[in-house]
Amino acid sequence: MRILIAEDQKDLNKILLKKLTAEGYSVDNCFNGAEALDFLDMAQYDGVILDIMMPEMDGLEVVKHMRRTGDHTPVLFLTARDSIEDRVTGLDLGANDYLVKPFSFEELMARVRAMTRKTATSNSPVYQLADLTLDTSTHNVSRGGVNIKLSAKEFALLEYMLRNKGKVLSRDNIENNLWNFDYEGGTNAVDVYIRYLRKKIDDGFTQKLIHTVRGVGYVLREE
Repeated sequence: MRILIAEDQKDLNKILLKKLTAEGYSVDNCFNGAEALDFLDMAQYDGVILDIMMPEMDGLEVVKHMRRTGDHTPVLFLTARDSIEDRVTGLDLGANDYLVKPFSFEELMARVRAMTRKTATSNSPVYQLADLTLDTSTHNVSRGGVNIKLSAKEFALLEYMLRNKGKVLSRDNIENNLWNFDYEGGTNAVDVYIRYLRKKIDDGFTQKLIHTVRGVGYVLREE
């Protein structure tokens, strides 16, 4: 999943970027509300983490603009403000959740998982296709009852494909969801990770789940 962080405290911004990336998310980050709107105009995100008190444009104004223009991307507010009035204002403007600083990273991650699940077809943390199962809450993946160890990026790719099972995903779709604007990898990065995933998910099984749609992209489905 792709996440945008807008937080003007540079140390906290850097920590959030590092932590979320380590969890397998594709992350873009910026330091004020105006930059956040620029990022939102250029890419689709599964969730936005917004500080309220930011220069140029605060988080409340960013959310107000998003909702006014029809952007319903889930938003989690981070703020040092802890009054009931501030919480109500943020939620009334269209934020999905609210976390007061200081906070634990474990709680942040739980809230991000809950927030982004609401954009999928199911609120369940478990996705399944045939005998393949992925649990977003525990990061466990298994097929035929056998646990499969995946890297963070492999897990993110499989989760994205399971959330869109049956849909043909272009290389651009996958790349935009799994990598941020700073990515400088090769143009065949998607093909490389699909190959990695096939070895772990399909090798040794008669029924193949990852399929190539020539000239278009890839699809996860039963055949």
